[in-house]
Amino acid sequence: MMNPLMVLAILLPLRTCYTTYPQQESIVFPVMYLNISKDLALQRLLVEWDVSKSAHDTELAMSFEIQVRQTDENTTVWTEFHNVTLDKSGKPLHWMWYSDLPLECMSHSVRIRSKAEASKIWSQWSLWETVLGLDTSNNSGPQIFPNEKILEEGSDITFCCIGRKGQIIKEFFLVPAVHVSSQTNSQVGLLVVKNVAHVPHISVYCQESCNEEQCYDHAVFFVGKPPDRPNDFSCQTQDMRIVTCTWSQGGNTYLYGRHSPKYTLSEEFSQKTVPCTVSCSEQCSCSWDIGQQRICNITVTVENPLGKKTATDVFDVAHRIYPAAPFQLWEQCTDTEITLYWKHRNKGIELFCQTEVIQPDGKVELHNSSDVQLHYASITLSGLQPYTEYTARVHCGAAKHFWRWSEWSEARTIRTKEASPSGKLDIWREITPVLGGRNVTLFWKQAPSFRANGRSISYEVTWEKVEDGSKPESISFSSVYNSTRISIDNHSYRISIMAKNNVNYSLPSVLIIPRATGTEELKEEQVDGTDDGIFISWEPRHIYDSYIIDWCNFPMLQPCDLQWKRYGPNTSSALINSAAFVPGVRYNFHVYGSVANTAFLLEKKTGYLRELPTLLDPVVEKVELTFNAVTLSWDSYPTNKSQFGFVRGYHVYVTPIQEDCSLKGSKKHVLPDGSVLCKYTIENPEEKRYTVTHLLSNTKYKLVVKAYTSGGETPILNFIYIDTPFNSNMLYLLVLLVIVPSLVAAICRWKMKWVKECCCPLIPSPNKSKVLSFKEFKISSEKVLKISDCVPDLLAVDNKAEAQKLHPCSQLSSTPTEDKIGGHNSSWIYPNENEERDFTPTPTPHTHTWFENFAYSSHLAVESDPYHIPETLEPSKPALSVVLYQPHYYFDIFNKDAASTPRETAGRKTSLRYISQTDVHCLGSRL
Repeated sequence: MMNPLMVLAILLPLRTCYTTYPQQESIVFPVMYLNISKDLALQRLLVEWDVSKSAHDTELAMSFEIQVRQTDENTTVWTEFHNVTLDKSGKPLHWMWYSDLPLECMSHSVRIRSKAEASKIWSQWSLWETVLGLDTSNNSGPQIFPNEKILEEGSDITFCCIGRKGQIIKEFFLVPAVHVSSQTNSQVGLLVVKNVAHVPHISVYCQESCNEEQCYDHAVFFVGKPPDRPNDFSCQTQDMRIVTCTWSQGGNTYLYGRHSPKYTLSEEFSQKTVPCTVSCSEQCSCSWDIGQQRICNITVTVENPLGKKTATDVFDVAHRIYPAAPFQLWEQCTDTEITLYWKHRNKGIELFCQTEVIQPDGKVELHNSSDVQLHYASITLSGLQPYTEYTARVHCGAAKHFWRWSEWSEARTIRTKEASPSGKLDIWREITPVLGGRNVTLFWKQAPSFRANGRSISYEVTWEKVEDGSKPESISFSSVYNSTRISIDNHSYRISIMAKNNVNYSLPSVLIIPRATGTEELKEEQVDGTDDGIFISWEPRHIYDSYIIDWCNFPMLQPCDLQWKRYGPNTSSALINSAAFVPGVRYNFHVYGSVANTAFLLEKKTGYLRELPTLLDPVVEKVELTFNAVTLSWDSYPTNKSQFGFVRGYHVYVTPIQEDCSLKGSKKHVLPDGSVLCKYTIENPEEKRYTVTHLLSNTKYKLVVKAYTSGGETPILNFIYIDTPFNSNMLYLLVLLVIVPSLVAAICRWKMKWVKECCCPLIPSPNKSKVLSFKEFKISSEKVLKISDCVPDLLAVDNKAEAQKLHPCSQLSSTPTEDKIGGHNSSWIYPNENEERDFTPTPTPHTHTWFENFAYSSHLAVESDPYHIPETLEPSKPALSVVLYQPHYYFDIFNKDAASTPRETAGRKTSLRYISQTDVHCLGSRL
């Protein structure tokens, strides 16, 4: 019988607490046992626990709360809830925890509690279960962990240094220095590094508080990467026995030697490791004999201390045939066909081959062919050019279940056989008249449609008269010649040129030289160049079957390298370009129309690819000067093809030396230095004389003449300097404007009285006045003035006494003061327009001119000497009343206080004096 104490001793380690409640939600199943262990290689804790069997029987869903703490620190470092449904198997439960801190560095403890997932009531915590670290051991010196010396780039790592009992960690650091967080107690030091950077290696140093050799520890850690997954992993075979798998090895892991990536291959169906040796350069590969196996499942594994990756390829060997490259190529050929033969090593496998043919112009053609499982295969290539080199090579693939092409065979260069030349030569001529005949220079070239079709070629030229059918003459040339000169007379000739190789002649190219006749010289037409060439156009004629344009690439040299181009009958323009064309050179073009192999000159053209400024400026040969103009002449300046462009005209620049120019009729031209010139343009290149006007006399000028083209003109560097002569006409003008008036003024001052009496008499004669410039009307022998003909300026009464006799009660007053005229006291009045008056003339001893005013019905006796200025007249003369006549206003000349009516004034008579009716001015007063 068991001792009760023994039963108690057995039950206590189970730490069982079992309570039954009325409802399931209140049932608590405590942890029956707890066990933990550590895996130092992976730095993890393995936790195993279980609950009572009754909980398994109910297949209850339960929740577990698990806590991990560092024992010495008494701090919980991890809490996790683990949900699981129990089954009837009764197997213990497991949980793993990975530690950031090496497990050697510190002791760790675990506890757990449970509850039904639907319940709110937890069981009691189990007791802490502890796994000891090396911090509790008695070491012989300080130790650095982790033990593994490979670190992953970009990871976080915690280093620890465990000191001996009774020793304190004095220093704990890394080289190279990085940012770390550190923690050190009396015996254990910690360094935490975040995001480890790639460096060749990291050195860790630890020292206790003593200085002996056993007080130090040092460890080196390498930083690298885990391997990449093998890319492009695939397997293939050439003969369905030897399988070769290839893949790319991925990025650098920065780990070498025994830590570098290791590759292994395995086959899943056979459960064997593939017996092959991996070799890697640009690509990794591995080959082995699969025997009779046809379906394969190959896995490649790459592994280093930081991890491993795999890639798999499952395939049917018959679908992965990668044939060997064809070999031993040979050929048979004619002038237009090549039959190409080759061998292959893939016996028993039906292949589909492809031949690549490279044409002489670089164009690539592909030709397909089938293999019928023979030891060799062939293909015939047709439609080729005679005596032409072609390059061919072949690759093949499986006709069934095509996987990929084999490698290319060696390339083979093959030349077809010779044939007769095809096409015609393109021929042209240049005719030069000579005494008694003509020299004909013949040119020929291979047209785009012409093919020599042979190894060696020569040319044969034949010419004969057209009219009399005389015996032809001929001459042969080797292939290095492309022109010859023959002499003919003035008759019509037929010329033919043929090419010849070792097989036969080509078709002849024929040219008819017509009978020599005098032809009218055609005028050259200027044409313009563009960036792409020189544009030529012509008037098309329907009678011609083609047009030819010829020109010289080097017009200044001999031979000039004559060129020509042919155009169809519907063409009327062409853009001529040549690599020999350069700016500033004049090129001459001839346009011919051709019919029945006979060419006729139609038009002449001349132009530049691009015009440049003229090389030399016009030389002024003659300068003609006047005081206000200069005439320049440059008669010998050439405007022909020696120039770098067509001379379009001239610019004449003028400016005074001391100042900018602003001559009338010119345009301003600003030089790069900011100075301003007067610019005159001559638009006719044949006009080589120009006169600049509006110059100043006795002034220095500088001039220059520039020829301009469409390309502009050369910079202004040199000037002609001139001095305009003194203007003698200015001296004459000075004499007329200064000396003569001065002399006249001196004479006038010397003869002042005479001049005054002559020009400005005191009393002007009425006969000289404008007042008498009317149609005469006479009474007896006297002139009579009608008011309707002229209105007098001023009238004056002879004397006041006579006026008072006419109207004793009236006082002359029109103004409050009296003016003195000729020594008389008189008052100014304004007679009314059309006032009727009746004046009876009073006899006087003076000569009178009578004025009749039919409106007033009176006669006025006017004295002939009223020419006096009131301020200068002598006071001894009788008083005089003055009447200022203005027809729109009237006042009574006899009434001082008020104007008289027409009736009151009727019949009044007095003698009036005429003052002035002229525009003469004397001494500042109008008379």
